[in-house]
Amino acid sequence: MAKSSKNIVRVRVHTRIRLKLRGSQERPRLAVFRSLKHIYAQVIDDRAGRTLVAASSGEKKSGVGTGGNLAGAKLIGKLIAERAKSKGISKVVFDRGGYLYHGRVKALADAAREAGLEF
Repeated sequence: MAKSSKNIVRVRVHTRIRLKLRGSQERPRLAVFRSLKHIYAQVIDDRAGRTLVAASSGEKKSGVGTGGNLAGAKLIGKLIAERAKSKGISKVVFDRGGYLYHGRVKALADAAREAGLEF
């Protein structure tokens, strides 16, 4: 059997998750992507096929130096929650993107919850 890279396995897991998970206008999907240096979050309406709100550690406005640590992930979680609430979004469905719910993904989710988003 051929050896799979971690990213190929993650994409397969994410595809399996997305079969069960859909974002709607009433309850859009909060999708997370993490790279080694940055972390990205989007609130997506899957029915309309568009991103409603986005935040990333790569933005100059975000004030996050790097998203490769827990502190950066917490700031992005807080920022995405503030932006979502300003657009009138209070409830979302959390999409962990095939990553384990641990570390930076968990820190982002917890910070978004503390800032007022409901999952």
